[in-house]
Amino acid sequence: MNIPLPFWNNASPRRKRIFSIIFMLVLAILVTLIGTLVPISAQDAKQINDSLNQTVTTNRANGTLIPSIFINNFGLCLAMFIPLAGAVFGLYVLFSTGIALGAEFRTQTAGASTAAAANISASTAITALLFIGLVFLLEYVSYSIAISESVWLFRRLSQRRWGELKTTGILIGVVAALLITGAVVETWVITAI
Repeated sequence: MNIPLPFWNNASPRRKRIFSIIFMLVLAILVTLIGTLVPISAQDAKQINDSLNQTVTTNRANGTLIPSIFINNFGLCLAMFIPLAGAVFGLYVLFSTGIALGAEFRTQTAGASTAAAANISASTAITALLFIGLVFLLEYVSYSIAISESVWLFRRLSQRRWGELKTTGILIGVVAALLITGAVVETWVITAI
C-alpha cells in the first residue's frame, strides 16, 4: 500500500529529515501531554516532587547542577539514537517526563505555591517562564532529532548505507551543543527562582 504524500515524495533528503524532526517534535509533545494526564495519587505525586527537588538541591549545593542536568539529558538522548529501539525508549522517557510534570503541577497546586506566594517579582517570573520555554524547546528539539535519527539510522543501515553513521555523529554533536545550552539556561532559571 503506497499512500501518496506529495510533500514527502517531492522533498529533498534534507527536507525529509526536517519533516521527520518536526513530526517527532509534535509526537514528543503529545506523548508528554498524555503523560501529564495519567492519574496518580497525591502521595505518589509528592514522592516524585520530593525526589526531583532533592536531586536539584543536592546538585545545587555541590555546584554540579549544570553537569548533572547535561549528563542526564545527554545520556537519555544518546540512547534515543539507537536504531528503532531508541525511538521506543525516547517516547517512554517523554511519557515518564509527562507523569513527572503532572506530579509537579499537582503538588504545586495542592500547596498553592505561586510566584506571589514565593515572593518572586512578576518580571522574574515572566523571564523565568520565557527561559523555561527556551529550555523546553532545546531539549525537545534534541530528543526529536535523536528519535528521528533512530528511525533514519535503522532504515539506512538495513539498506547497507553506512554513510548514515557520519550523519549520526554530526547530529550527536548538534544535540550535545543544544543540551549544554539548555543545561546552562535551566540552571540559571533554577537559581533565579
